[in-house]
Amino acid sequence: MSDNYTKKKETLVKLCVSAMMAALVCVSAMVIQVPSPLGGFVHLGDCFVLLAAWILGPTYGFAAAAIGSAFADQFTGYGHYVPGTILIKGLMALAAAHILRAFVNKSDKLKSVGFITGGIAAELIMVAGYYLYAAVFLSRGFVVALESVPGNIVQGVIGIIIGLVVIEILAKSGVVRKYTPFTL
Repeated sequence: MSDNYTKKKETLVKLCVSAMMAALVCVSAMVIQVPSPLGGFVHLGDCFVLLAAWILGPTYGFAAAAIGSAFADQFTGYGHYVPGTILIKGLMALAAAHILRAFVNKSDKLKSVGFITGGIAAELIMVAGYYLYAAVFLSRGFVVALESVPGNIVQGVIGIIIGLVVIEILAKSGVVRKYTPFTL
């Protein structure tokens, strides 16, 4: 078969998996929600944001994370967060994917360090991003916006832990290639 056909097939697979990951991000953020007293909620969506980044890479991971998270905000009555969510969740995926790639390119033995470091960086982007978004764009002020930080930290830690467990299960099952990021 031609190289053109192979590239089209790979692109189609990545688009389909990206759409599936966006749906998983959306549903996981909507199904289990612990409301925060100051608005927003703690959910499992970050686990799938990280998985999208680690499986799909920066471009497709950005799209899946941003779209799925934005839909979750819109569907659950937090439409005022959608612009910030698109940027924050997309940047989370970019960071997690690029950091993983950097570690795996140095050595396959650093894969676990890449997952952990990428997850931590992504979640720091989430905590800082939502803090700044609430303080500046939602006009809550820098002091009031601080109250959302502990809940976002809990959400981030849970997202990293569950994401690491799920990516290991997927790698061992052969669903994703264990040592080659961003290939399906």
